[in-house]
Amino acid sequence: MPPGCRQTLFPGALYAFLMDFCDVIVSMEQSQISPRPVVGAIIVVSGLAVSFLLWLLYVHHASAGFSGRWMFLPALNALLNGLCAIALCVGLYFIKHHKKGAHRTSMLLAFALSSVFLISYIVNHALHGDTIFPGYGAVRTLYLSILASHIILSIVALPMVLTTFFFSLTGRFTMHRRIARFTFPIWLYVSITGVVVFVFLKAYAY
Repeated sequence: MPPGCRQTLFPGALYAFLMDFCDVIVSMEQSQISPRPVVGAIIVVSGLAVSFLLWLLYVHHASAGFSGRWMFLPALNALLNGLCAIALCVGLYFIKHHKKGAHRTSMLLAFALSSVFLISYIVNHALHGDTIFPGYGAVRTLYLSILASHIILSIVALPMVLTTFFFSLTGRFTMHRRIARFTFPIWLYVSITGVVVFVFLKAYAY
């Protein structure tokens, strides 16, 4: 087990999860996996996931029976996005100070938070549908601009995040560093604008 994986600050079940994940990382680093088919599979899976989310947003109609239920989900989604942004910044701090084990732990935490967010996001839209922003004028223009950039970059971020993790977990650190320079700011922007979108909707729609 890598030394950095032993020195984690996360207690309980999360600690156990990260320890198990460290064992998986070691086995992946010791294996010889060709990147081309894996990256191809990541692109295909990401395309399917994006297609499903677009269907959920613009085609699926939520049942009226769930109106008024589970209304905490948008706030939960914003919280998860905010925590993910913090974990990303902490991970950047650690790698800048050459603390690779702590960096890896922080980025795995960011990935876990984003994964939970995605599940919560899907549940929220499946139950409640899309929320229309009722503002107008300059505020509406600003909101739609942020939302458009958030959606477009989230589509780009998904395969980039998965590919960046694949290169890291298989020990291809040169390729990992090359793509991470682009993945990090996009992932961070998507996380922060997720919170900003919620603040707009909280002020005008919820």
